[in-house]
Amino acid sequence: MSQNDKPVSETSPESMSLDRRKALKSGVALSAMAAAGGMPFWSRLALGAEEELVPFSDMPEGFVAPPVQPGAIHYLDTRGINTFYTPNDDFYIIQHYNQPEISEAAFRLRVTGLVNREITLTMADIKARPKMEIDAGFECGGNSERLYQGLIGNARWGGCSLRDLLMEAGVQPEGIEVVFYGNDMGTEKIRDIDVEQSFGRSMHISDAMGADVMLAYEMNGEPLPLYHGAPLRLVVPGWYGVANVKWLGQIHVQDRRYMGRFMGRDYVTLSRREIGGEMRWEERSVTKIRLKSSIVRVTRNGNNHTIMGFVLNDGTPLRAVEVSIDGGPWQAAEIDPQSTRYSWKLFTWNWANASPGEHTLVSRVIDVNGQVQATPDEMPEKPTRWENYAQFPRTIVIA
Repeated sequence: MSQNDKPVSETSPESMSLDRRKALKSGVALSAMAAAGGMPFWSRLALGAEEELVPFSDMPEGFVAPPVQPGAIHYLDTRGINTFYTPNDDFYIIQHYNQPEISEAAFRLRVTGLVNREITLTMADIKARPKMEIDAGFECGGNSERLYQGLIGNARWGGCSLRDLLMEAGVQPEGIEVVFYGNDMGTEKIRDIDVEQSFGRSMHISDAMGADVMLAYEMNGEPLPLYHGAPLRLVVPGWYGVANVKWLGQIHVQDRRYMGRFMGRDYVTLSRREIGGEMRWEERSVTKIRLKSSIVRVTRNGNNHTIMGFVLNDGTPLRAVEVSIDGGPWQAAEIDPQSTRYSWKLFTWNWANASPGEHTLVSRVIDVNGQVQATPDEMPEKPTRWENYAQFPRTIVIA
């Protein structure tokens, strides 16, 4: 376990892990914990016998998340989140080229470029290295209210340290950029020339040397599934999903910025902001997750309602998550104490004696540095669809 992969609450048991998720599947865990007199936060995510889902009036009737299919996008119906770890077969899926099937026997990972010793590893070599595990949730850089925040997921990843591998290879002083190439490939037209390219992303050497960056071959205690990059992928906790390169095949160290499609032309946020007293347009690669929360579900039990949502960010500790009804005062929500630095943070807020009629609900999150999740009006002028982290008002009708 990474030193950063510790529960936010000191009172939460460290044993809350995959064993409990597996126990839930067998129907044993809830009854045992109820008999012990304490129902943990995550068990409250499942609807009770007397509890019902309240439909959002801003959401079309019959909204259904698509099934997992080869080559297709998959996203969650976030109203159905009921476990801390997203099941492997429901974690969102985005791919840009093909979904290559690579056997462990045929797999090779190459470390090349400005290193003292180039390295080629088999999966057996990788699995023989010291193992690390970390909870990390992330979203697609284009996740937004269009899909009701469904391009999201949270998992426990297992693998080995990227930093240790780079140190073993010996990065040379002029090596400042680390490029990660996937084995997924596609044809791009660049200035009227068709070229075959692998999916590629990069980061500065200081980011690649982060203690929590890993080469993952397990997802929620199981071998990494095909659609999530089997047999090996990069996991960069606190960064948007696009940085977590799937079907990883090569790590290359170089002395200049990498400018492939998914760094230089796509997943680039165009925004206008003040720079040194001048309003200027700038383009930035989508990298670290911006501070964000969203309400995704409302349930009713008699006259009481429970509002549930999630928080994602770059790993900066949080000060509070708050909920406002119809523009009223901000009120503190309860954050799942199982949350760790890079996991998603699920939260709930109990709404008693809600009055009949239509209501507008919104959440906001505040980190320990005092940064507050932006309102839509506070967002920078931003014509591109990336990095949608503004507060997301939801509407419901109470009968």
